[in-house]
Amino acid sequence: MLLDFTKMHGLGNDFVVIDAINQTVNLDTEQFRFLANRRFGIGCDQILLVESPDSDQVDFRYRIFNADGGEVEQCGNGARCFALFVRNKGLTRKNQIVVQTNSGIITLSCEPDNQVTVNMGIPHFDPAEIPFQAEHTASEYGLDINHQTYQMGVLSIGNPHAVLRIEDINSAPVTTLGPEIEHHPRFPNRVNAGFMQIVSADEINLRVWERGSGETLACGTGACAAVVSGIQRAWLNSRVVVNLSGGQLIIEWSGGSNPVMMTGPAESVFEGTIQL
Repeated sequence: MLLDFTKMHGLGNDFVVIDAINQTVNLDTEQFRFLANRRFGIGCDQILLVESPDSDQVDFRYRIFNADGGEVEQCGNGARCFALFVRNKGLTRKNQIVVQTNSGIITLSCEPDNQVTVNMGIPHFDPAEIPFQAEHTASEYGLDINHQTYQMGVLSIGNPHAVLRIEDINSAPVTTLGPEIEHHPRFPNRVNAGFMQIVSADEINLRVWERGSGETLACGTGACAAVVSGIQRAWLNSRVVVNLSGGQLIIEWSGGSNPVMMTGPAESVFEGTIQL
């Protein structure tokens, strides 16, 4: 099978984006892993599929597969790349694009200079919706790992996140503690682990260990989760600059049942065809 693809990235969080509308795409787990492999395949953090919608209420369906081949619910950086892709490919001329995901419907707004604003929807804190094993909803929880208790904010931005405040982003134990958090038994579907350093009430530094992918240069939903958790815990204001290894995102949340808004860039790197 010959497969056309586009390599893209959002702040260094990189994707293989595939048009599954104009070509037949039927990939299994091993093929997703092959595409993501940086030595033997194309190389990426995630594979994005652009599909026709199931409803006339939306413009496209958007599916996301991690480097380990597992399908996940949402990806903020990928959503911005998705918006740029469908416009570059002539699949739509709209500036505002309504997209169906496994976690619900999101709206993408194309701005000048390849900037995209994504309405990420309303954050969820109910442990059953995340999912997370806890008796009550709280702004933070104690998570026991290797005989030590870590206080974390836990929520869903379409996918599950645990947010830990740290003093220094450079010395954060992302690669050691991150996998422990990801696979903690209180998260039945695993979890993304965010390590947040607060610079001021309007700015944070962030590193994210993504489930199924490891540490990435940027994580859009992770940035949203960190800001929401920081606002919940009265550390941050409603508009926050998030500094990630790959660049900056702007996250805004007015609290309550208001949606989280994320603005940042997307870039197309190259196109190709691969034999599977």
